[in-house]
Amino acid sequence: MDNQNSNCSSPAIALAFLGGAMAGVVAGFLLAPKSGEETRRELKGYARRTEEEVLEKAKEARAALDETIERGKHFLREKAVDVEAAAKAGGEAIKQTIDKCCS
Repeated sequence: MDNQNSNCSSPAIALAFLGGAMAGVVAGFLLAPKSGEETRRELKGYARRTEEEVLEKAKEARAALDETIERGKHFLREKAVDVEAAAKAGGEAIKQTIDKCCS
């Protein structure tokens, strides 16, 4: 056998796996020994539950993002105060050095 370098990335492989799994689930539903109406009802229920889960995860992600943004703003405000104090102290030190030197 030839050793071939695969150019597939891990995310591509994972996506292919998930796509195959979803195709298997759909095929299982469609080929199951249930009526079409019952299968459609189950698919709608699954889609509804999945939609609710995705919306909940999106809300959680948004809340986490908002919290991170607020922490970032707080951090920047603190650092701005520190920089302002350092600049003021540096200006005072330069002024004192000039006063000593030129007096």
